[in-house]
Amino acid sequence: MRIAVTGQSGQVVLSMLERARAGVTVVALGRPQLDLADLETIAPTIAASRPDIVVNAAAFTAVDLAESEEEAARLVNGTAAGAVAKIAAALGIPVIQISTDYVFDGTLDRSYREDDAVNPISAYGRSKLEGERAVAAATSNHVILRTAWVYSPFGKNFVKTMLRLAETRDEVGVVADQLGCPTSALDIADAIIAVACNLVERPDDDTLRGVFHMGAQGEAVWADVAEAIFTERAALGGAPVRVKRIATSDYPTPAKRPANSRLDSSRLATIHNVRLPQWQGALASCVRRLLTTEQTG
Repeated sequence: MRIAVTGQSGQVVLSMLERARAGVTVVALGRPQLDLADLETIAPTIAASRPDIVVNAAAFTAVDLAESEEEAARLVNGTAAGAVAKIAAALGIPVIQISTDYVFDGTLDRSYREDDAVNPISAYGRSKLEGERAVAAATSNHVILRTAWVYSPFGKNFVKTMLRLAETRDEVGVVADQLGCPTSALDIADAIIAVACNLVERPDDDTLRGVFHMGAQGEAVWADVAEAIFTERAALGGAPVRVKRIATSDYPTPAKRPANSRLDSSRLATIHNVRLPQWQGALASCVRRLLTTEQTG
């Protein structure tokens, strides 16, 4: 099975390249050949890769920058997502769209299910919701996977930021009033590949299509995640670092974040037989890898 994935340097695509297993070839399509901001590059590049399925993992992910560059975010996350789905439809193959918890406003007092009302509170969230709708309009042969709080050994993410700060500080202030599911991109990659296999192997099973949530098991606030990072670092010989629990209002950002980003991923487990691991073990593994084998900068 050949999986064409948009992007070359993102956390998800790099994780998919690493986790590709026997019988699965992952083809990363990125700039300059494929540029989601240049719609004319999308169809010919994907078609030339001869895929059995397409995964749209590339995105405008700068959440705060999207507040001042919403049109650019809408082009990449919305219009281009629809263009990716259209070429998949033209080729007669499925498409998997990677989406986000930011399509919700975060006001529920429980984990979000797929049928809960969407109400994005940021430009980034609005652009990603636009992408979901464009994909669904372009083809019924789609899966939309919403995930949240992504980290990995690759790129820029919360784990690498905390490890970098720990090199020069003995205390770090971390938000403690946003709740979510910290999710490893390596686990996301495994899940995407499993879902892709299901879609390709069972082309007539409509129950496999639609929207699914894909988050690690368990929940935490950002301060909990930071404490787990620093605990693992200390176990490897690092100096202790304290976490000062602060409110979101103490750390203002251009874009509003959902206070509740928990995703109920039971539908993915029931229908695709895909369940991501508990966040604590995956996080500890990532920290150990970064500190023992790779740079954290």
